Amino acid sequence: MTELSLHIVIGTAGSGKSTTAKRLARDHAAAYLDKDAMSARFVETILTAAGHDPNERESNALYREHILPLEYDSLLDVSGDNLRLGRPVVIDAPFSPYLDDPDFITRAAQRFAWPPVPVEVVRVRTSPAALRRRLRARGLERDSWKLDNWDTYWSEHGERSCAWTGVRVTEVHNDKDET
Repeated sequence: MTELSLHIVIGTAGSGKSTTAKRLARDHAAAYLDKDAMSARFVETILTAAGHDPNERESNALYREHILPLEYDSLLDVSGDNLRLGRPVVIDAPFSPYLDDPDFITRAAQRFAWPPVPVEVVRVRTSPAALRRRLRARGLERDSWKLDNWDTYWSEHGERSCAWTGVRVTEVHNDKDET
């Protein structure tokens, strides 16, 4: 039987976060929960219906203040469902807006009734040059703002540390181009 655990894989877009998270999910026979796969279609539809560019999120107040918190609440709620079913969980999401809050995970565990479970945060780090190359190479519209506002994006997301208490943090450095 697989040990009940929660692994939260964080990092910037293009860092190799999803590759790392999928490997962990396989290794732990865990539920794999990707924030974008769970909510991107809804987010794009809501932003479009509200008259906004569906790919511009970092600079969009509607997204940051109203939609993003719902994305994370849904992700953490589904994680709790899986944990209560005895299923290990791997979350694939950047968590950037919440990394500075030491009590974020403690509150999430209480709000979403997680059973006692060890939480490992896997921080995937990538050099700015490698990350920029990857974002250009993958050519996704949602990365346009990041590339067009590189200095702002990197300063806000690139070197973010995780201040959460009650978790074990593991660093993974991933500068190779095959993510």
